[in-house]
Amino acid sequence: MTGLYERLTEAAGALARLTGFERHDVVVVLGSGLGGYPASLEDAAAVPYTDLPGFPIPQAAGHAGTAYSVRMGGNRVLLLSGRVHDYEGYPADVITFPVRTAILAGCRTVVLTNAAGGCGEGIEPGDLVLITDHINLAGVSPLRGDNDERLGPRFPDMTDLYTPALRDKARAAAAEAGVTLGEGVYMWWHGPMFETPAEIRMAMILGASLVGMSTVPEAVAARHMGADVLAVSLCTNRAAGLSGRRITSEEVIEAAAQAAGRFRAFFDALLPGL
Repeated sequence: MTGLYERLTEAAGALARLTGFERHDVVVVLGSGLGGYPASLEDAAAVPYTDLPGFPIPQAAGHAGTAYSVRMGGNRVLLLSGRVHDYEGYPADVITFPVRTAILAGCRTVVLTNAAGGCGEGIEPGDLVLITDHINLAGVSPLRGDNDERLGPRFPDMTDLYTPALRDKARAAAAEAGVTLGEGVYMWWHGPMFETPAEIRMAMILGASLVGMSTVPEAVAARHMGADVLAVSLCTNRAAGLSGRRITSEEVIEAAAQAAGRFRAFFDALLPGL
């Protein structure tokens, strides 16, 4: 069976061939309901995931399954519209395959986005929140199993996983765009069910400000490969037991659509200068 490194190399080659660019500088993973951002960009070349060998095809609502290549300022940016999740039954090496491919294709900066429930003080639906750290409550690691030293070390350090210098750039971009940017710790759950009120109380005791079902495996895989990582959540709802309302996936997508303008302004200011 062909190894992971060889499959990633094949996918990176296909990406270069289909976009017409040998290298990309920055990769952005667009989470639930945020995949419409590339439509606001001129001259973005689209490549369906179905044309990229090894790329898993998203099935969840709000995840398109298309890669876009576009020049933004001094960077060639790869936008990945849609991802797959652990709750869909995918193993961690498949979940992280697109991000690892992008890094082999030259991306040394990885930007991850997601829709998340808010449980931190002052974090409300519609807020953009900078992830400063995470708690992996799912207990799943993309590094489990044999390690290929061509991808990264056996025991990578996770101190400052979310690169401080990139967080500084994100704060500056938010100020330039006139967008309020909160900060908090993200807790990853398996899903697909939303958390119970008791689980949210536990998350708050452990120091989480946000809860969601993605991002952590991609962040860990990116750091394993030596890339810098920035992650931003869109708070789409107050987490279970905090608002007195039931939570639905439709609510998440609707909140993401309502925040599209602020999200676009923030990324327009951020991505050219990364």
